[in-house]
Amino acid sequence: MSIKVKLTFWISILVALILLLNMSIYYISSKEGLKKAAEQQMITMAEQISTTVEVSQQARQHIEDTIGERLRSVAIAAQQELDPDIENVTNEQLAKLSAKLGVDHITLWKRLDNDIVALRSSDPKEINLSSKTWDYWYVAFNQLFDYHQVTIPQGQKLNNYWSGPINYATSEPSIVNKWGNYYDGTTNYMINPYVNAANILEFQKTTGTDAVITKMLLKNNNILEVTGIDPQFFGKKPIIKIKKGQPVFNLDVRDIIFGTYNYADELNEVTRIQDVLETRKTITTDIRIMNESAIQSLIPVMNTAKPYVIRIIFKATTLEDMLRKQLIELVIISLSLLILTMFSSYLLSSLLIRPIQQILSVVNQVAQGKFEGIINYKGKDELGHLAFQVNLMTSNLNNYTRQLHDVADELRHTKGYLESFVNHTSDAIHVTDLAGNVTQLNQAYERIFGWAPEELLGKKLSNIPPECLSEYEELIARILRNEPVADYETIRYTKDGRIIDVSITISTIWDENGQIVAIASITRNITARKEAEDVLRRSEKLSVIGQLAAGVAHEIRNPLTTIKGFVQLQKSKVAIKESQLDLMLSELDRINFIVSEFLVLAKPQAVQYQQADIRDILIHVGKLLESQASMDNVEIVMHLDSVQDPYIRCDLNQLKQVFINVMKNAMEAMPSGGKIKVELDSSSPSFVLIHIIDEGCGLSEEELSQVGEPFYTNKENGNGLGLMVTRRIINNHKGTLSIQSKLGEGTCISIMLPK
Repeated sequence: MSIKVKLTFWISILVALILLLNMSIYYISSKEGLKKAAEQQMITMAEQISTTVEVSQQARQHIEDTIGERLRSVAIAAQQELDPDIENVTNEQLAKLSAKLGVDHITLWKRLDNDIVALRSSDPKEINLSSKTWDYWYVAFNQLFDYHQVTIPQGQKLNNYWSGPINYATSEPSIVNKWGNYYDGTTNYMINPYVNAANILEFQKTTGTDAVITKMLLKNNNILEVTGIDPQFFGKKPIIKIKKGQPVFNLDVRDIIFGTYNYADELNEVTRIQDVLETRKTITTDIRIMNESAIQSLIPVMNTAKPYVIRIIFKATTLEDMLRKQLIELVIISLSLLILTMFSSYLLSSLLIRPIQQILSVVNQVAQGKFEGIINYKGKDELGHLAFQVNLMTSNLNNYTRQLHDVADELRHTKGYLESFVNHTSDAIHVTDLAGNVTQLNQAYERIFGWAPEELLGKKLSNIPPECLSEYEELIARILRNEPVADYETIRYTKDGRIIDVSITISTIWDENGQIVAIASITRNITARKEAEDVLRRSEKLSVIGQLAAGVAHEIRNPLTTIKGFVQLQKSKVAIKESQLDLMLSELDRINFIVSEFLVLAKPQAVQYQQADIRDILIHVGKLLESQASMDNVEIVMHLDSVQDPYIRCDLNQLKQVFINVMKNAMEAMPSGGKIKVELDSSSPSFVLIHIIDEGCGLSEEELSQVGEPFYTNKENGNGLGLMVTRRIINNHKGTLSIQSKLGEGTCISIMLPK
């Protein structure tokens, strides 16, 4: 694929991505914008509905209040014509009075022991009705009988009078009535005139909120449903009264106060409605109705005596159709722009490629060994700079080729010098191919190993001991992975069967294509150096043994002098006291201890390694030293709680000896008492770390430099071998021991042991 096509392709891809991103952003922003517009439209509708509801409620309330006042006047007029004792009033008298006063019926209620009952009525169906189960109606009746006034929030309250909301009649569930209740204490009954209130419900349907909603739905096909929700009763079981065997909903405890609720989702909407009332903000959500997308808005209405929520459902398919149409238009525009971009980029790339083609032509000439080509591009951009550099390169190459012949002559002489160096160096050099066959070796190889070149050329080396073959193969593998191998010490056979120590440096040989074609090895005979090192090592061992022996002799000489003196006393017939014999035995014990410690250092001890919990070892040592610590007023505190993996491979007895030696030293460093802290850290996966810290006198820098040397001690009765034995045991366990101390502040012994 040419650069022109590539440039056109990638520019087109970039533009396509930008256009795709633009369409995505446009789609998302347009969708949100349309959704917000729909939400604002629903909020506007809700405001109109709330205004209509308020006006409708005011008109309805005015009608109810007017009817209520008229019923009170009827009740007062009836009181004037009726006997104050209910026993003297007849149902026929009430029927005539109802017709005279222009009401449907009049009922008289009397309070008995635990109920208020209708004893007289112009409507036979009302007689003997009980009000005990009528909720707040029963409360209002009792308040009239008790106080001549009603205080409950429901209904119309006037002097000696209360009129409840319109509702279905208990005596005839198909009829909606408006009742008035009057009692001023001058009679032994409450007067209850009432009229039919069906006209109020009809007003609600024809000119009230429901009528306004119906008109809105007819004008706007995008609105699926409008619902007025009373949060006090929504989501709760509806209050249903059984009147004359028929279930009747109370008109004053409705959850849906206007509109319809056909698309129900009460489980989720109860929570949403509570959130709307708490936040006083509209909540809009996406829902599915009959497998179609819709938008639901819950709008709070708070500027009324009793807050409620208006629920409006908007068809989302309308928004989707608008978005789809806009998206199709945008795709068509984007495709047109993309085609224009491809055509323009192809023309532009043609202009940009021309100087590159000139440069490529000259470079092709250079590749063929022709260095006379010149690029005639004078631009000031990067291509102009590249053309200038290519021209400079061809000019320089032309000059260099003239010098190559002279250089070739010099190389021929240099090759002769290099061959002379290889043949006269003291190190053996040999070259093998990748199969291991010898292709070249120098004169030093014959001097060191004894084989002449004609004996090895074309053959594999035979001077590698069998036990070293695997390591040699690993060295070759490392070289082929471009890992350096220098001064690697090993052994090799000579032709006469001797084994010599050698140091090998191996490297690869590359051809002009960068491929490995051979392996070169430089071998140095280090046998003499190894022998000198062994002699020096043995001398150092003898020196250490001599130093240690001198120390042992010095330490043993003192108790021997004491014993010798007492023996001489015995020889001169002078009686030896029992205390002197005890002293002799003590000195002999001291000699025995020194010799035992010396033997621990002088020969390997039989050890039995096993998996052990380092915590158990430390706790055991702490218990062993507990009594001695108590007598010396020393407290041993162990911090072992946070240990995760405390198991190590060790010899139990030897490690116990180590911790006993270190803790006893810590106790002896605190003659006036103090605290020894033992801390264990096992957080590392490869080792455990033990810190033993005392509050003793500490050590100076000079004393720290000598601690651990044979027979060096600052104790009155010490021998200086305890810490030396401790170090020996730690070293045998592949661990380390370090000491940090400050004079007058204390000492910390850190022991690290592998897991």
